[in-house]
Amino acid sequence: MDSPLARFAKLGIRCDADLLLHLPLRYEDETRICPIAQALPGQVAQVQGEVVRREIVNRGRRSLLVEIRDDSATLTLRFFHFYGSQLRQFEPGTRIRAIGEIRGGLFGRELLHPRYQVVHDDTAVPTTLTPVYPTAQGIGQAALRGAIRAAWKRTRLDETVPAALIADLGLPPLEQALRQLHEPPADVSLAALEEREHPAWQRVIFDELLAQQLSLRLARAARAGQRAPVLDDARQVNALRDRLPFDLTAAQARCWREIATDLASGQPMNRLLQGDVGSGKTVVAALSAAMAVGSGWQAALMAPTEILAEQHFRKLEPWMQAIGVRIAWLSSSMKEGAKRTVRQAVAAGEVDLLVGTHALIEESVAFRRLGLAIVDEQHRFGVAQRLALRGKLAAGGQDAMQPHQLMMSATPIPRTLAMTYYADLDVSIIDELPPGRQPIATRLVSAGRRDELIDRVHEAARQGRQIYWVCPLIEESEALDLQTAQDTFAELSAALAPIEIGLAHGRLPAADKQAVMQRFADGGIRVLVATTVIEVGVDVPNASLMVVEHAERFGLAQLHQLRGRVGRGSAASVCVLLYHPPLSPPARERLKIMYETQDGFEIARRDLVLRGPGELLGARQSGVAMLRFADLQRDDGLVERARDVADRMLAGDPAWVERHLARWVAGRDEFLKA
Repeated sequence: MDSPLARFAKLGIRCDADLLLHLPLRYEDETRICPIAQALPGQVAQVQGEVVRREIVNRGRRSLLVEIRDDSATLTLRFFHFYGSQLRQFEPGTRIRAIGEIRGGLFGRELLHPRYQVVHDDTAVPTTLTPVYPTAQGIGQAALRGAIRAAWKRTRLDETVPAALIADLGLPPLEQALRQLHEPPADVSLAALEEREHPAWQRVIFDELLAQQLSLRLARAARAGQRAPVLDDARQVNALRDRLPFDLTAAQARCWREIATDLASGQPMNRLLQGDVGSGKTVVAALSAAMAVGSGWQAALMAPTEILAEQHFRKLEPWMQAIGVRIAWLSSSMKEGAKRTVRQAVAAGEVDLLVGTHALIEESVAFRRLGLAIVDEQHRFGVAQRLALRGKLAAGGQDAMQPHQLMMSATPIPRTLAMTYYADLDVSIIDELPPGRQPIATRLVSAGRRDELIDRVHEAARQGRQIYWVCPLIEESEALDLQTAQDTFAELSAALAPIEIGLAHGRLPAADKQAVMQRFADGGIRVLVATTVIEVGVDVPNASLMVVEHAERFGLAQLHQLRGRVGRGSAASVCVLLYHPPLSPPARERLKIMYETQDGFEIARRDLVLRGPGELLGARQSGVAMLRFADLQRDDGLVERARDVADRMLAGDPAWVERHLARWVAGRDEFLKA
């Protein structure tokens, strides 16, 4: 059984300061007694009365019933779990104070398992609201409250932000703020506390955001003091640009210049390349790899799924071979003999660019001279995975250096999120699409018109166009009555015969999946029924129609990624969002947003409003949330102010910075390294 210390450690509590920063989730008002007659069902109320009857009943579930009465009415307290000692507490004539949610029952109003105490003439009513804390198994609210009260007696929380900076913001001192949050006066606005708009909450949230801003800036400064390979030989880059069948867009060229400057600096690049679906990030990554190889170093490109990684490999292979760059592929699904051959070539320096999945970071993979690590769809990787790839340079004997790191994302990061979680990264944005990309018309179609839609797909296929039909599930699920990929494949195969239909999903063996995808890319398969394995990376210019089955079940970011699979050729393209009514309000809002805009940044902004930052952050954090109290949408204004104060503290108050981080970030900053 865990010791008390171990149980508290599960809550992140290891010292008195941690106790004082363990803040309530909500509050209960025990500062007033509600007459029983005024305690209405559905309300949380505190009542007080004299026990007039107690009995154990065995009707249905065995329970203890205690009836109490005040001057206005009677009320029943019901306990399903009780002990003999409790029976003695409820002797008739005893006065009881109880709090809980009033329920309406067959035999009148009752409180189910209320918190209660025996009261006497000198039992005072509390003058402050009662806090309810986050807890863990084996730690009750009473134990937490007692531990926090004891911590206040032993500890003073000194300020870690200069008073002048706090005064400028109009926020209270931290110790005062924390006391108000642990013991709010009875006349406080409960709404302001619950919405975290109270000045006390604002001070705590500000301090937390400030710690994060300071951490990110120090991580950036530390990187500036590290060495990285100087990658500045542009001969391979120029050769690649000469062979590309298109010119870079102005946005691609601008991003490439920013990356090239970083690569030549001798300091580790830590840059995020953002670009909407189809904006041409892969070309910029190819130029980066060519610069590394031309300068005598190796490059690696890691993608989160085998389909995406192999798509990158197939796109990069002809470009790289044309300029003499030796490129290889590595994935977990390869046979061990083939993997061993690739690993040996990489270790010997006979591979210039290695493309693959998580297999790149296995211990058995050793680079001879890794100068550049490229990570696609970076938010899908955890901290440990990105650190492992970066560590391959040290493993190659270059332990005084860090490789350059280029992360790519087709999920645009809203500004507030970028300032809080990605402030240690330099960001390049490809904010225009290549010429010739067609706008994609989005249509919302109810499942009741499914037969019409199949007729339209049939006509498009007969005209030589190719179609994606995306489904959310592979096979029947008892939990969700959804049209499945396998059912849809059978249905369309019958309805569209003799047109060839393909089926791709995550449970297919990798070789079979790739064969289906390749046949679709080559034009043999006209209609590809697939799960979201085609969400990223598949580039088929002739595919100009997409149907998303049960579109109401998908998130905004996923719908936007899927839609970007069409519109890559010269034909006008359509994405049909096939929904099954009735729609929930959130689903209706998501489909409305998809219909109204194709702007990835606007979609990401609205997604942040609807769902918070979870998916956009992915695994950026290493298991311990850096932000326990702040909310990026709600506290947008405080993010800006924390950023400004962080700059001022770093410029003039390094001792204050150290104290502030010791309080807020100790043990939680591993994620900053990735």
